[in-house]
Amino acid sequence: MRRRTRLWALLGVLVFGLSCGVGYAGAAAGAPYTIGAIFSITGDASSLGIPERNTAEMLEKMINAAGGIKGHPLKIVIEDDRGEPAEALNAAKRLVEKDKVLAIVGPSRTGTTLALVDYMDRVQVPLVSCAAGIEIVEPVREWVFKTPQSDRMAVERIVKYLRGKKITRVASLSDNTAFGKGGLREIENLLPAAGIAVVAKEEYGPKDTSMETQLTKIRGTDAQAVVCWGTPPGPAIVAKNMKQLAMRIPLVCSHGVANATFLSLAGPAADGVVLPAGRLLVLDQIPANQPQKKVLKEYATRYQASFGRAADTFGGHAWDGVQLVAKALRQVGPDRAKIRANIEQTRGFVGTGGVFNFSPKDHNGLGPDAFVMVEVVDGKWRLLK
Repeated sequence: MRRRTRLWALLGVLVFGLSCGVGYAGAAAGAPYTIGAIFSITGDASSLGIPERNTAEMLEKMINAAGGIKGHPLKIVIEDDRGEPAEALNAAKRLVEKDKVLAIVGPSRTGTTLALVDYMDRVQVPLVSCAAGIEIVEPVREWVFKTPQSDRMAVERIVKYLRGKKITRVASLSDNTAFGKGGLREIENLLPAAGIAVVAKEEYGPKDTSMETQLTKIRGTDAQAVVCWGTPPGPAIVAKNMKQLAMRIPLVCSHGVANATFLSLAGPAADGVVLPAGRLLVLDQIPANQPQKKVLKEYATRYQASFGRAADTFGGHAWDGVQLVAKALRQVGPDRAKIRANIEQTRGFVGTGGVFNFSPKDHNGLGPDAFVMVEVVDGKWRLLK
């Protein structure tokens, strides 16, 4: 009898072990579906990673409180890459090789995402990035997707805004990260093609505490506006320095500043800043019949109730990523290849970032209409008509 008991125990361990693998016919009843997440929870991109982590934890509780996914609890193993590419790759390896995750959501930054995309393709695990750089999905990588609107779409919206204001000469000021360099590349490609000259190109480091030198050079040109590409704290410093230097030309920023951290760091200097952003920032200003309104309202309400603070655009990218993976798990089960195919075939998925329509040729699934133009007025976001 004792030998038989041991045999059944061994078989139980074997079944559970198989349930954590990939491509098997069905998980043991009630066994968790484990996915990974990599966010910049600490470091200079923590204003992105903290709301992403909060959102992933909130969704895990929310999904499990509703019975999980077809009776299976959702388990999200979260790693902090500190905004460092090498840390992101190591985190991905731990999640894949140790935790046997079915998919990964994140990382937060373009550079940290690019550090692991080749690995994800090699091990054939779906990745849904929370970073904006278009090079994450161009060229298309079979196992890599992303939820934020791309930097190219952002520049397209900025071009439309500048032309409407009859601005024909701008200076660019970008951080020297992968995100900043990607934005600069799109600026160099799209603005001149639209008849807008880039009369100065300056860079700064994400840890720099002053951009007065670069702005003084820009002040000596005939630029009619400054286009700043980066994430906080850099653009907030730029806004303050422009005020200190009495520069009266407009400051147009990227969607990388679309959070409360930018407003807090820039203070009164944020007033007048214009940027392309998702609709979450101006939720109360969009029409009731706008397709995203219901999802945005649900996310904002749940986040406020869970954390006592307003929902964040960057947290919204994690909401979209986790929800896409959860949808795939409900529809095809815990099979990595089927999860990947399900995401790629997703059409009409309403998220916080827009309405997603993925395809084998488009692993972002969003168009320029995912953005609106927003201005900071009296320390608050205002939708530009």
